Amino acid sequence: MRWKVPLPGKGHSTPIIWGDLVFLTVAEAYGEPRQPVYDNAPGSHDNVGVTQPHRFVVMAISRRDGKVVWKKILREEFPHEGGHLTGSLASNSPATDGHLLFAFFGSRGLYCLDQKGEIKWKKDLGRMHTLHAHGEGSSPVLHGDTLIVCWDQEGDSFLYAFDKHTGKTLWKVARDEKTSWSTPLVVEHEGKPQVIVSATKRVRGYDLATGAQLWECAGLTDNVVSSPVYYHGLVIAGNSYYSQAMLAIRLAGAKGDITGTDRVVWKLNRLIPYVSSPLLYDDTLYFLRHNQNVLSRLHPTTGKPRGEPLRLDGINDFIFSSPVGAAGRIYITSRDGTTVVLRHDRENAALALNHLEDSFSASPAVVDREFYLRGERFLYCIAEK
Repeated sequence: MRWKVPLPGKGHSTPIIWGDLVFLTVAEAYGEPRQPVYDNAPGSHDNVGVTQPHRFVVMAISRRDGKVVWKKILREEFPHEGGHLTGSLASNSPATDGHLLFAFFGSRGLYCLDQKGEIKWKKDLGRMHTLHAHGEGSSPVLHGDTLIVCWDQEGDSFLYAFDKHTGKTLWKVARDEKTSWSTPLVVEHEGKPQVIVSATKRVRGYDLATGAQLWECAGLTDNVVSSPVYYHGLVIAGNSYYSQAMLAIRLAGAKGDITGTDRVVWKLNRLIPYVSSPLLYDDTLYFLRHNQNVLSRLHPTTGKPRGEPLRLDGINDFIFSSPVGAAGRIYITSRDGTTVVLRHDRENAALALNHLEDSFSASPAVVDREFYLRGERFLYCIAEK
C-alpha cells in the first residue's frame, strides 16, 4: 500500500490518471440533515431519501504521495433523486486529453476544466429522471475534438456531441429509448469513427461527424448498464435484468435494422453481466454473471466458451466494478473489499485473494506498475515501493 487518502464524499465513478495526477469526481453532503425526500418514480425500490444538500466536486490528487493538489466545487444543490441504496450521486467517470478535463454530473451539468481546475465552459442539460429513480451513470467519451454524452432517461432521450474546446453543440440526436446507464463506445470502422450506444430497445451505431444513425439491432433487455466492447470488427454488447442477452454484431455491411440478420454473428442468453462491463484481454472475452462471483471466458469471434465458468471463491458480495487486466493477470474487485487475482491464460488459476476494509463499486484504474482502487471511504494506491 503506497498510500490511502480519505475522500470527502461518495462516488462510484472510476478515477482516471494523466501524468502525475489522479482525477476523480465526488458528491459531498453538507449542512444539517433534513427530513428525507424520496422520489416518486414508478417502480422505485430499495432507494434512499435525500437528507442534505450536496457539493459536486472534482479532485486532482498526486500520484506520488496522495496529497490533494486541487479540489473544485462545480455545483451545490439539493438533489431531486436520491437513488438506489447501492448507488451514488457521482457515478459518471471523467475524461481527459491531458489538457482539458471533462466532468459530467448528469442533472448537475457537464463541465470542462483545465489541468489546474479552472472551469473553461459548462453546459446545463436539464433534469434527468431515471427508471426506478436509480440515479445516473453514463460517462462522457472523448474522441479527437468531440465529446460524446448519452442522455437516456424516462422522458426525451438524446445523444449529444460537443466541441471539446468551446462546449458548442455539434449535433443532438433524439433517441427512442428509456433509461440506460451504459457508456458509449467510439470505434474506427473503414476509416470513419462511429459511436456505439447499447440500450434497452436497440444497440445503435452513429456517424461521429454528423450524428446520423447508421444501423440498429434489437435483442437486449431493460436496464442496460454494462457498456459494449469492440474486437476486430465486432461490437459485443450485453445485459442482464429481466432476462439475459449478449450480441456480437459485425460492423462490415451493417446498415439499417440488422435485427435477425447475418450481421449478428453470435448470441448468448446466460451468464451475462448486469452492472459490470466485459473485459477484452488479448483474444479472450471475460465477463461476470449478473452481479455475481461467476466468471465466463469466451472467444470473442465465435462466442465459444473457453472452459467452464469459474466461481470466484472468497467473494461474498455483489460485484459492480468491471474486471481489469494487466501484466498477464485479471483483477476482479467486489463490494465487500475483496480482490481476486487470476492468471490470464487458458486455465485462469487463482494467484491471490486480497482484502481491504472498504466497499468498492468503482472499477480499478491501472497505470504503469500502479493499481488504484476507489472505495466508499478512501482512494488507494497499491504499488511497489
